[in-house]
Amino acid sequence: MSFILGSGSPRRKELLAQIGVVPDDIRAPDIDETPLAAELPRPYCARMASEKAAAVQAGGDDIVLCADTTVAVGRRILGKPEDEAEAIRFLRLMSGRRHKVITAVAVKRGDKLWQRDVVSTVRMKRLSDVEISAYLATGDWQGKAGGYGIQGPAGALIPWISGSFTGIVGLPLAETANLLRAAGYVFAGETS
Repeated sequence: MSFILGSGSPRRKELLAQIGVVPDDIRAPDIDETPLAAELPRPYCARMASEKAAAVQAGGDDIVLCADTTVAVGRRILGKPEDEAEAIRFLRLMSGRRHKVITAVAVKRGDKLWQRDVVSTVRMKRLSDVEISAYLATGDWQGKAGGYGIQGPAGALIPWISGSFTGIVGLPLAETANLLRAAGYVFAGETS
């Protein structure tokens, strides 16, 4: 049995290491992440995680872990900004208000799939143009849903959260550990 992380995210790999889980292999799936017409953020995020898990090639006894993190303002899904102009639009949209961060986790073993999503609420302070420019200059917005990562410089822009900090980063650890156990993963120090 091998444990395969179906994600190219260094953050997910680092989060797994916090609970003593080291992947035997990393296979980032390549899927179309375009939301369907009128698709709501939470179902979209769950669909992305399960489609990623289905796309990862694995043996019948291998355990595959995939996840998707989606940032939503109301019904609007904020993906990874394509450029700095889109990152500015996202930050201005979230400035001074609350938004949701949804992380869906899918664990596959053979033809079985275990899934869970975790929704957290994040409040971003009201941002000045100077703060937005300074944040963009860090480059930290690139490749991150919503154009920010709470674990980096953007942490200074977020005075309040409700939910799972690790879920906001990209992998809710308590829920992930439970899914892995359900799939038969044995953590160090545990007996099967």
